[in-house]
Amino acid sequence: MDQVPDLVPDLVLVSPVATPGGPRHEWREMGLYDRYVLPRVLDLVMRGKPVMRQRAKVVPLARGRVLEVGIGSGLNLSFYDKSRIEKVLGLDPSPELQVMARKRAAEAGIDVDWLALSSERIPLPDNSVDSIVITYTMCTIPDVATALSEMARVMKPGAPMYFSEHGLAPDASVRKWQNRLNPWWGKISGGCNINRNVPALLESAGLLIRQIDTMYLPGPRPLTFNYWGSAEKA
Repeated sequence: MDQVPDLVPDLVLVSPVATPGGPRHEWREMGLYDRYVLPRVLDLVMRGKPVMRQRAKVVPLARGRVLEVGIGSGLNLSFYDKSRIEKVLGLDPSPELQVMARKRAAEAGIDVDWLALSSERIPLPDNSVDSIVITYTMCTIPDVATALSEMARVMKPGAPMYFSEHGLAPDASVRKWQNRLNPWWGKISGGCNINRNVPALLESAGLLIRQIDTMYLPGPRPLTFNYWGSAEKA
């Protein structure tokens, strides 16, 4: 994957572009909306009561050395059970969201090592984390298949991944609208994809789904079908 040039800090990775030689990643200039407006909008939307209830179902289960992929503004930090965890490694490419997350880490009393990087190349050794937490993040990762393979790589054998994500709905009428809206939705929501098949993505990365529940959260159905549960490295 292309690396961000050190001397050009205001670039953001966008979704892979299909080419005859395979997917090519592209960078575009980050504008004022991406830097100043979008992080605050995302933080506001993602701390709604239905979403926070979903976080509370999975985050307290994490244990040991935890990698949180897409830590964002730190909305999961208050849900960790401090008696179960040693350290949280917070991975997220957004410095704007990290400012918010650092404040929440201090308020929660959680020791976090910050990794300001994308998840397609996780800077950790193989078999080095005891659990992974990922919530409302798979939708925005440009190369989600590579990212999930990287997560599997750094998980210890038998380590759990606790997830809560929105994605492809089971109802054909809702799926039709998801597919129609997806190209436009991503342009205003930081690259969010509303039609990703979460179980298929997990299984394609070689992860075994141990538990999964689903339901629609309150709100427009194309945006609110949720999957949550746990998967395990074989």
